[in-house]
Amino acid sequence: MHAQSPIVRRRSRQIHVGKVPVGGDAPISVQSMTNTDTLDVAATVAQIRQLEAAGADIVRVSVPDMDAAEAFGRIRREVEVPLVADIHFDYKIALRVAELGVDCLRINPGNIGREERVRAVVSAARDNGIPIRIGVNAGSLEKDLQKKYGEPTPEALVESAMRHIDHLDRLDFQEYKVSVKASDVFMAVAAYRQLATRIEQPLHLGITEAGGLRSGTVKSSIGLGMLLMDGIGDTIRVSLAADPVEEIKVGFDMLKSLKLRSKGINFIACPSCSRQNFDVIGTMNALEERLEDVMTPLDVSVIGCVVNGPGEAKETDVGLTGGSPANLVYLDGKPASKLRNDHLVDDLERLIREKVREKQQAEQDVIARDA
Repeated sequence: MHAQSPIVRRRSRQIHVGKVPVGGDAPISVQSMTNTDTLDVAATVAQIRQLEAAGADIVRVSVPDMDAAEAFGRIRREVEVPLVADIHFDYKIALRVAELGVDCLRINPGNIGREERVRAVVSAARDNGIPIRIGVNAGSLEKDLQKKYGEPTPEALVESAMRHIDHLDRLDFQEYKVSVKASDVFMAVAAYRQLATRIEQPLHLGITEAGGLRSGTVKSSIGLGMLLMDGIGDTIRVSLAADPVEEIKVGFDMLKSLKLRSKGINFIACPSCSRQNFDVIGTMNALEERLEDVMTPLDVSVIGCVVNGPGEAKETDVGLTGGSPANLVYLDGKPASKLRNDHLVDDLERLIREKVREKQQAEQDVIARDA
């Protein structure tokens, strides 16, 4: 099941957000943003650690004023994951967080102010090895572009992005990534496709303000899926009106479905029907909750009957096929044992964790041999 993705990715210039490479041949990184009050250092640190535990590669933190900048410095010292500071209007905030160890600055050069202020921010970024993210959003286009186009359009988003890019190009600063987000799927997809042909820098993908957990996941999956299938995208955020941890889960599931990342368990499960010999939905809900901590790539199939069960199980690391009087377990595609329904979830979790440990040991043995 871990076959290579057929997607040919757009080759972009590689930058580094802290320890995380973005662009080039680096894996597509998954990020989210804290929604705690940045001044509440303890709460923000706790949320960042939750995001990191869920697999976040990068976390963005809003820094609206100087008090938040000082809090950001304390937060930076408490966590390991690379942090992006989200800054608007006041260039002095960008200069301060650059001193405090930020890994990336999310700004729009056009709203920072006069040329000398942009130059000061770029100089601080260059001196400290900090990349910049240019973030264009359909909801906050410049007034003259709103007047020119009448409404947000893909062309307006791209023109806005190119204006900001020109600021950095004039200062010979190339360490940046760009986003052109819209809540409308068609607008965002068209804008990213246009921009992808005009610059070599990495693209940060997102359908902004996508909605709640269910509707936002669907909208983001459609929009980002279209772009990712085109090979466009170097880092993604799934913007949900939900717990930010859910953004990381959805993002990884999206990339796993396209075989672009392989972190954690890839579940194959039937929707269940009257042929099922055990409670498929209940079993899946329990397994997903219990196994959230597993980061080792593993394919697990959970099928309620013998119609498709054996075929799916033969292609996975661990497979469960419903049967009567007992269900059949496959390990590495081969029949291995039978499990009754009495303690099905407990027994299946044990087998999956044993397979995880086996894979981890095999990886460690390879590393030891190559050392």
